[in-house]
Amino acid sequence: MTYKTISLLLIGFFFFTINSAFSYKPESPKLTETVVSNNITSKVEFIYNNLAANSFMLPKRKSFAKAMEGYLKLKKNGLIQKDILTLVDYSLSSKENRLWVIDLKNNIVLFQSLVSHGRNSGNEFAANFSNKPESYKSSLGFYVTGETYYGKHGYSLRLDGLEKGINSNARARAIVVHGADYVSEKFAEQNGRLGRSLGCLALKQGLTKEVIDVIKDKSCLFVYYPS
Repeated sequence: MTYKTISLLLIGFFFFTINSAFSYKPESPKLTETVVSNNITSKVEFIYNNLAANSFMLPKRKSFAKAMEGYLKLKKNGLIQKDILTLVDYSLSSKENRLWVIDLKNNIVLFQSLVSHGRNSGNEFAANFSNKPESYKSSLGFYVTGETYYGKHGYSLRLDGLEKGINSNARARAIVVHGADYVSEKFAEQNGRLGRSLGCLALKQGLTKEVIDVIKDKSCLFVYYPS
């Protein structure tokens, strides 16, 4: 190889390197689940936006964020086994659909429903909550769903409260998910509110079995109130 040939090769390599340096444009980072996996706030936002693309009615962003933060911790600690999140928002009127069952694997809302609160928690709106037996009030916080059974309200679902002093007496108080005739649009229209339970999460009769069969056996249930 001659000196002239070597010189031409070196000059060509130099101009190629300079051109590549100026023409390179780094790709903009995309908001993917991988990118946000180590940031809970970003991950919650990512999931909420995906749900918005697939579902018509969503819970409020604030209540959803609280629910998701707890869900992710429970999932990490192995306390729940399903990619299902049930969210009850007691900041809303009992005349509104304020229970959501969300499939987090497929990013879709499976159910949105009316749900009761305890008779001593309030009238149209729930405002008072308790963990005490015989209080007839609803309890807030995170629960793990348990086993099903047939009781005086028919097909029902037991709940285990995870927060000491907040809902830890749920099983002893027999706070469960069940159906009730007083949970309906007609009842709410006639009375200005839903009927009320003794603290249980009562659903519409026609929807109860479907919901329970999806959420039973160690899924996350969260009851929210902005207090």
